[in-house]
Amino acid sequence: MPGPMGGMRGGAGATAHAKPKDFKKTTKKLIKGYLSKYTIALIVVIIFAIGSTIFTIVGPKILGNATTEIFNGIISKMSGGNGIDFGKIGSIAISLIVLYVVSALFSFVQGFTMTSVAQKLTYKLRNDIVAKINKLPMKYFDKRTNGEVLSVITNDIDTLSMNLNQSITHIITAVCTIVGILIMMFSISWQMTIISLIILPVAGIIVKFIVGKSQKYFQKQQDYLGHVNGQVEEIYGGLNIVKVFNAEEKVTKEFEKANNELYRSGWKSQFLSGLMHPIVNFISNIGYVGVAVAGGYLAANGTITVGNIQSFIQYNKQFTQPINQIAQISAMLQSMVAAAERIFEFLEEPEEENTAKGNIDTEKLKGNVEFEHVKFGYDPEKTIINDFNAHIKEGQKIAIVGPTGAGKTTMVKLLMRFYDVTSGAIKVDGHNVKDFERGELRKMFGMVLQDTWLFGGTVKENIKYGNEEATDDEVIQAAKAAHVHHYIKTLSNGYNSIINEESSNISAGQKQLLTIARVILADPKILILDEATSSIDTRTEIQIQSAMDNLMKGRTSFIIAHRLSTIRNADLILVMNHGDIVEQGTHDALLAKGGFYADLYNSQFDEEEE
Repeated sequence: MPGPMGGMRGGAGATAHAKPKDFKKTTKKLIKGYLSKYTIALIVVIIFAIGSTIFTIVGPKILGNATTEIFNGIISKMSGGNGIDFGKIGSIAISLIVLYVVSALFSFVQGFTMTSVAQKLTYKLRNDIVAKINKLPMKYFDKRTNGEVLSVITNDIDTLSMNLNQSITHIITAVCTIVGILIMMFSISWQMTIISLIILPVAGIIVKFIVGKSQKYFQKQQDYLGHVNGQVEEIYGGLNIVKVFNAEEKVTKEFEKANNELYRSGWKSQFLSGLMHPIVNFISNIGYVGVAVAGGYLAANGTITVGNIQSFIQYNKQFTQPINQIAQISAMLQSMVAAAERIFEFLEEPEEENTAKGNIDTEKLKGNVEFEHVKFGYDPEKTIINDFNAHIKEGQKIAIVGPTGAGKTTMVKLLMRFYDVTSGAIKVDGHNVKDFERGELRKMFGMVLQDTWLFGGTVKENIKYGNEEATDDEVIQAAKAAHVHHYIKTLSNGYNSIINEESSNISAGQKQLLTIARVILADPKILILDEATSSIDTRTEIQIQSAMDNLMKGRTSFIIAHRLSTIRNADLILVMNHGDIVEQGTHDALLAKGGFYADLYNSQFDEEEE
């Protein structure tokens, strides 16, 4: 579904080979918390992976027997004998085909089962993460970008799923291949096997050295990948602002700087990683030469057959493959566990504290609100609401005004428990808001924010967002009350018109009207209007004020506004400055007082006159 209109979508960056902070601990969590639920399926994977590998390993030995038969037949023919026994060759070929078919079937079964496990794990993790998002406190999202959160849901889970699917089967296959090939090689010739094994320590040391060198560049690549993605998200999210201020050259230079660092770290990491294969191959080829010389000597002495030499050479060539595979698996495991670590860190984030003391029937509440000595700060060391006190009666229209940073919006966030107060209490009809289930508490509220939020769907679905049971007639009445019905009728499909990010024909004011219609349809007990008319022209604002006056009758309403002319008829105006109420009263009373409010009002009046 398209993201919210008017909002900035987070971009998710690709995950490079990042090193986990605690490999062992994260692996245990992954096994105990998730993989243990698929024990039977994993046992099937292990059994069939081992079977597939064994059948594959036996193949070269049987093929060697065929080669020996052909060689002996040729020698026999040259000596006047019967020549090649094609019947025996045919039976060997048939048995070899059957062997490879069975191996392929085993491989198919283990691949199908492992893919199923990986996808089920991915499905569960995504569900867990989405459930977790709804339980996290707002302060968590204040400290992180959209892209960081989305990266966990997309990149990290995809990395875990893909690498889990590949790494487990590859580990099993690689270990079985190494053990199986060693057994087969020793069964053919222990002398040639010793020559082959000499290359292992050399290859291992080189691989370890290269992995150690490349790891820091992979980590740097991951860091700069995040910078590049963040810049792209930021630039394209505010591209119109960039163009207005002719900042294209500046942002391009900043991007090029980050991109250059990404290029350098990516080039070094990929180059060093790419060295492993040719270097290990070179060492393997040296071992191959030694094996060929030794095999020729042993064959000349009659201690080994030609077919066995061919089989051994095949095993020798195959022997380095699992070694290379293990080196690649090492990087895959690092990346997988690092992704799992970030997922678990997200899932283990502290959730919103549940302080509900029991079921409170919100239907019976009327909307009396009390703020008692409220203190709060987003940062515990910096208090921004110092000692807020207010008593609001049901049905009153309360305006909260003050300069930017006075704490107006913060009070509303505290009222709806997006954040909890540091000390003091907020009560609704005598009940502390902490005693409510958050969902039940928020059912009482309808909110229209300065920043509109519409999702991809029809106009009707957007209006019904807060009241899914509403009838079409109720939707139309809400739209008429918000003065947006006429506009909707001008759309090609009316209320069934699709809204998406490409809906450029919808102005900011029209989006705001649609969100107001949504609140009207929800029919809440308490209204919160945070700069609700900021995106609306003066003529439409007059219409909205009329509709809002009718809507607010009988409901407690909190209006946060910079334009003081819009709240003249409020029952009570709370004037805030530096987190405290410095004045309160009606519009006329506050003007007559000639204090802070009067200065604010007169300064705005003077600006409008100018």
